[in-house]
Amino acid sequence: MNIKFKKLNKTIVKCKKCPRLTDFIKKISLEKRKQNMNEKYWGKPVTGFGDIKAKLMIIGLAPAAHGGTRTGRAFTGDKSGDFLFKSLYSTKISNQNFSEKAGDGLKLKSTYITNILKCVPPGDKPINEEIIKCSNYFSKELEYLKDLKVIVALGKVSFESCLKIYKKKFKINQKFEFKHGKKYVLPDNRILIACYHPSPRNVNTKVLTLPMINQLFKKAKIISKL
Repeated sequence: MNIKFKKLNKTIVKCKKCPRLTDFIKKISLEKRKQNMNEKYWGKPVTGFGDIKAKLMIIGLAPAAHGGTRTGRAFTGDKSGDFLFKSLYSTKISNQNFSEKAGDGLKLKSTYITNILKCVPPGDKPINEEIIKCSNYFSKELEYLKDLKVIVALGKVSFESCLKIYKKKFKINQKFEFKHGKKYVLPDNRILIACYHPSPRNVNTKVLTLPMINQLFKKAKIISKL
């Protein structure tokens, strides 16, 4: 990892800009969840991870309360991550079909995974001020990933939050609709693809199926020349 990313990640981990989120993380880490009672929770903001020469970026909204907030890695140790990594393995983007904890041997092929918000919000509902404060970190990730070609946004909020950053930086008159599989060319020629979030609710109700997300990642691989 280069110096810029190391410095950014160190800043993210120490961040306490949002007292509501800092307090909530502390509460989760002390109270824990029954099946994780004997584990030590990460209990800090969660950085992105993967290949810093990535051509593909996958973004979610925020770490899960007992996933990333517990393990210290985005989409790791929760059901959304379990579903996501089944797909990433099927489409040969990751070397294994699970992401359980840091140091479990996971490797991503030219891919970087992160969240718009680096801390879990109560009820998975951030307030706008928190997204604005945290968006600077995501902007830096976009800036530092020099080889990035494709961004897959998991869920409507991450899709819209990513667009807000682009609209702030560039003058965009185009209308963007969140529709699964729909792709848009951004002003810097990167491609943004909308994807339903792999949440248990979406998976259990078949809003999102494995064939659907596999097809989307295959498309993303072709566009980014992975």
